[in-house]
Amino acid sequence: LAGCSFAPDHVRPAAPIPANYPSGTVNERSVAAIGWQDFFREAGLRELISDALANNRDLRIATARVAEARAAWRIEGAALYPTLDAVGTGTRGRSLFNLPGIGPQTIDIRQVSAQMSAGWEIDFWGRLRNLRDAGREQYLSSEEARRAVATDLVAQVANGYLLEREYGERVALAQSSIATREDSLRIIRRRYEVGSGSKLDMTQAQTLLAQAQITLQVLEQDRAVNRNALALLVGEPVEIAPGPLGLTAVQDHLALPAGLPSDLLTNRPDVVAAEHRLRAANANIGAARAAFFPNISLTGGFGTMSTALDGLFKDGTEAWSFTPTIVQPLFNAGRLKGNLDVAKAQRDEAVASYERTVQAAFRDVSDALVRKQQLGLQIATTREMVGAQRERARLAQLRFDNGRSAYLEVLDAQRDLFDAEQALVWL
Repeated sequence: LAGCSFAPDHVRPAAPIPANYPSGTVNERSVAAIGWQDFFREAGLRELISDALANNRDLRIATARVAEARAAWRIEGAALYPTLDAVGTGTRGRSLFNLPGIGPQTIDIRQVSAQMSAGWEIDFWGRLRNLRDAGREQYLSSEEARRAVATDLVAQVANGYLLEREYGERVALAQSSIATREDSLRIIRRRYEVGSGSKLDMTQAQTLLAQAQITLQVLEQDRAVNRNALALLVGEPVEIAPGPLGLTAVQDHLALPAGLPSDLLTNRPDVVAAEHRLRAANANIGAARAAFFPNISLTGGFGTMSTALDGLFKDGTEAWSFTPTIVQPLFNAGRLKGNLDVAKAQRDEAVASYERTVQAAFRDVSDALVRKQQLGLQIATTREMVGAQRERARLAQLRFDNGRSAYLEVLDAQRDLFDAEQALVWL
């Protein structure tokens, strides 16, 4: 009765990625061992992430899909066990028939019955077990997909929060620049009015002020859009208190080990989900192959039968039946062969999907390592550039105040300083 299985043995495809990351970093235990609560330590951000994990609709959809897949797995597994039903029937009617030499006759039919009915398909070839296994792998895949959605949600909320802080700093820089340029415009306009300055200098100062104002307007627009996106992620309106970022002090020395590329196969939820889908495809092949072989089932019933309800449970009314059935497919116009070909094609698709997922995961980590290595250098270089631009702007203003240069030199210096300060915050 244990039967056999025609499902191919699962062999994890060889990972189409190098053994090491191209960044040259030292491989340690994977960063997957660090939970988001340990990584994000600012109270405001942690509260936002917690709210998002509780309220986000995409995550709720993924959770519902997990429950759906789990229920489908239970349905497939239930087919392995016998079914038992209580059946009650009642029949009342009249039939007309002809008897030779007598003529038309009628007979009244009255019959009631109560019985227990049982049925069981013997899974001799493993068809039902393979369908159950496929359901289990689909359930596990949906659970990993939910984990992937949750992981991505945490990253998106953190990114939105950091963008909010970034916009706050850039808006403050723009407002400070506007205030400085308004003072400069007021001074230059006064010089023009008393005849010690040119109209060209005044229009250039007006242009410089307008550029800062336009930048502030764009920043305010982008900030509002980011807040709307953050509210969608969190699932409810969000309020972020103004203030410093507060992450540097606690995370300056937090190590982010990448681990080995092989760690992706067990740590990345999307990769694990793809492997479960591959296992499900193998199980479906086994079920399609088993459909070519005889289907064996047993059906039986035991109960009572009578012509009147009050005599249903009297002595001598017992009735029973036992019906073993074996069905061997002979001709179905290629339907079973088509089902098997579909299952094999789906397995090939699952293999390619698994390999593509592994490659995408490898790329994500490689890109992150490269950015992490270069980001510190970019920040240091940009800080030096900001210092140089600030000194340049100061010297240009001195030269203009002493009549040594045109205001165009101040215009260029202040514009470049503003762009450098914005770029530093963006990094």
